[in-house]
Amino acid sequence: MAEAAPLYDTYSRAPLRFERGEGAWLITENGERYLDFGAGVAVTSVGHSHPHVVAALKEQADKVWHLSNIYEIPGQEVFAKRLTEATFAEKVFFTNSGAEALECAIKTARRYQYSKGHPERFHIITFEGAFHGRTLATIAAGGQEKYLEGFGPKAPGFDQVPFGDLDAVRAAITEATAAILIEPVQGEGGIRPATKEFMKALREICDENGLLLILDEVQSGMGRTGRLFAHQWSGVTPDIMAIAKGIGGGFPLGACLATAEAASGMKAGTHGSTYGGNPLAMAVGNAVLDVILAEGFLAHVSEVALVLRQGLASLKDRFPDVIEDIRGEGLMVGIKAAVPSTELLQAIRAAHMLAIPAGDNVLRLLPPLVITSEEAREGIARLEKAAESVRAARARKTA
Repeated sequence: MAEAAPLYDTYSRAPLRFERGEGAWLITENGERYLDFGAGVAVTSVGHSHPHVVAALKEQADKVWHLSNIYEIPGQEVFAKRLTEATFAEKVFFTNSGAEALECAIKTARRYQYSKGHPERFHIITFEGAFHGRTLATIAAGGQEKYLEGFGPKAPGFDQVPFGDLDAVRAAITEATAAILIEPVQGEGGIRPATKEFMKALREICDENGLLLILDEVQSGMGRTGRLFAHQWSGVTPDIMAIAKGIGGGFPLGACLATAEAASGMKAGTHGSTYGGNPLAMAVGNAVLDVILAEGFLAHVSEVALVLRQGLASLKDRFPDVIEDIRGEGLMVGIKAAVPSTELLQAIRAAHMLAIPAGDNVLRLLPPLVITSEEAREGIARLEKAAESVRAARARKTA
């Protein structure tokens, strides 16, 4: 009898084992090179083994790793100041993950209403197709049955409405509503951007009803769309924002950003984290920010994104039986497949390239932001090979 695997059976892992990475490339144990258009689900923002980030981690590792938030951590103050100077925010709370950043955002909004004399205001309006994390609160916020099933009653206080439906948003507001939570670009939901008009209308609705606007930029933030954060394309200013993934470039790191007013209810003892904002994470986060905020970096993202989108548009025209649509902003791109997306994904992997599955039969292309135009063209060439393979395989089946 075969020995049972010691790991939880919660992942359907691809049979690939990567030993090291260089920029936009991953290398397996036997030396095969894969073009990484997944970046660990939009995490490896400045590429694999970026020398500046690696040096920062090594330097800090020789000093102190962990202190806990019982003591002052200078790296937090530096990082928080840089984040607030680059955004709408005035306050920052550091976490280890995106789900924790969302938990903090939810608590911040509820606590704000409580501190203003409205303890009944704890409901948050969210959107169908959303993904906000895997904790009990964040799966309730996302509202997707496949993530809720089997974990008991759904955590109360989350009211889902159709994505993009302003009438439904207005109808969902009650005396118990505290905030609206939205991803400017739904990632797991299939790379579905909210329109500028919709984002602006949500801001107006919040202002009219005394609600807070919470943005989940865990996947769409840190330069992924060609701006530091995706909401900046719409000109909307949130009250609270959760970020993670690309902020650490691969190191577990997240943050909840808020205006001073929105964070005013979060007093000493109302929230905490043992590891959040530890010296190692702060060293890495500050190094990643050095790269992303460098002059010309975001312009580079937009330039490479244009090369990629032009190539994808050509593939869509030439392979309409394989590719139905191209979606997204910047280097947060979705291929809506005209065949089962699993077929296209297998063909992409066979071409030694990596992509990430998402909802609505979509594959996500989320390459490191340091990818070159030449590497983007190489990605298009490999996608073309994959599309040809899928077309040929389906032709053989019907022959």
